[in-house]
Amino acid sequence: MNYWTELSIEYANQRSYLDDLFQVYPTIPEGIRDIDQNLWKEIEEAFLNQDNFQLINQLLKLEKFPLKNGYVSFLRKDPTSLSRNPQTVNRLAGTVYGMGLDRLYEKCTEPKKLS
Repeated sequence: MNYWTELSIEYANQRSYLDDLFQVYPTIPEGIRDIDQNLWKEIEEAFLNQDNFQLINQLLKLEKFPLKNGYVSFLRKDPTSLSRNPQTVNRLAGTVYGMGLDRLYEKCTEPKKLS
């Protein structure tokens, strides 16, 4: 094993590693994310009208998409891909509907995770 890796592991196991690490890299959690209220109204309307395309299109405008899905970054980079991939839009929307509006709002406003 690399000498420096070995020292790091030893340090982490014997000392106040996390307390010391916090001194170097303080991690202070942020509050909930803000959502533009006009955008949220459009999301609610699309949700209630079961307009899959509009729902996903509006959710992509948020800082935090409510689902972990590998296709989201592609859809964000190429908004025209929504109309070319209706089955993907329908799958994403189906999962969103299953969450309900309250849970959807919670997921969209979650604070950034500390890593």
